[in-house]
Amino acid sequence: MTITATDTTTPTVTVTRIGGRIGAEIGGVRLGGDLAPGTVAEVRAALLAHKVVFFRGQQHLDEADHEAFAQLLGAPVAHPTVPSADGRYALGIDSHHGARANQWHTDVTFVPAYPAFSVLRAVTIPPYGGNTLWANTATAYSHLPEPLRALADGLRAVHSNEYDYAALKPDALPEALAQYREVFTSTKFLTEHPVVRVHPETGERTLLLGNFVQRINGLTGRDSRTLLDLFQAHIESPENTVRWQWQAGDVAIWDNRATQHYGVDDSDAHERTLRRVTVDGDVPVGPDGTPSRLISPETVPDPAFGIASGASTTSTTSETATTPTA
Repeated sequence: MTITATDTTTPTVTVTRIGGRIGAEIGGVRLGGDLAPGTVAEVRAALLAHKVVFFRGQQHLDEADHEAFAQLLGAPVAHPTVPSADGRYALGIDSHHGARANQWHTDVTFVPAYPAFSVLRAVTIPPYGGNTLWANTATAYSHLPEPLRALADGLRAVHSNEYDYAALKPDALPEALAQYREVFTSTKFLTEHPVVRVHPETGERTLLLGNFVQRINGLTGRDSRTLLDLFQAHIESPENTVRWQWQAGDVAIWDNRATQHYGVDDSDAHERTLRRVTVDGDVPVGPDGTPSRLISPETVPDPAFGIASGASTTSTTSETATTPTA
């Protein structure tokens, strides 16, 4: 599929699907804070439609340009606990710090208003491996059998940044364990989310799960784990995913409200360095209109730089969320 921009002052924008349910590559765009409004609209439309979009050849971007482009999508927001690489919003995802996220997750779901979009820039890429996979949580929901959709609609789950890291990553580097214990969980969050959220822009229903989920409310540990594994298996179905082989200068942008992702840890000791800027999101609501809620601490503290997550949004969703797509 090819979409031609209507803004005649900008180059032609092409959008080429690379997966049946998720993923597209965008051409004809030089990312930066000076991108024309018409081009930004094209990119956002493709992002909402395909959930994750990719750009090759963006080597001109530095930390400032990366941030300036992200601001065109919304208000940047820093990670709640992990210091940035540039003192502002750019989170360093560096192999030498143990940052190999080989587990399916949606970014920062341990706070109520987790990011709406993530913008990831490849700086140093290993000679092999180090790919990233994304999964479409909207099609994962829509392709569930109707009885499972009805069950998921009524469930709520507790997410936390405190989990058994050593058990999940028995071969983790010592520096990764240290970062988890001393930095990632420096503030311990518990947040209750609906298992199904209504997307505030598209009206779709998406499964809100991933590695930060501790348990489903109201169920025993065994029953909770069984249901989590069942729904997560639908998210991870190969037909529901796309895999990106990175090159230096690539940029990936994903709708964090409708995806999970997984960074494959298969590049041995080779360096892999990326930078991520996230865009502030709103508080999810379930099909019954009940919003997510922070259990602890009492409030989301301000990060080292910028606003606390959700500070740029209201607690209510847009009108498009009132008529979800089943």
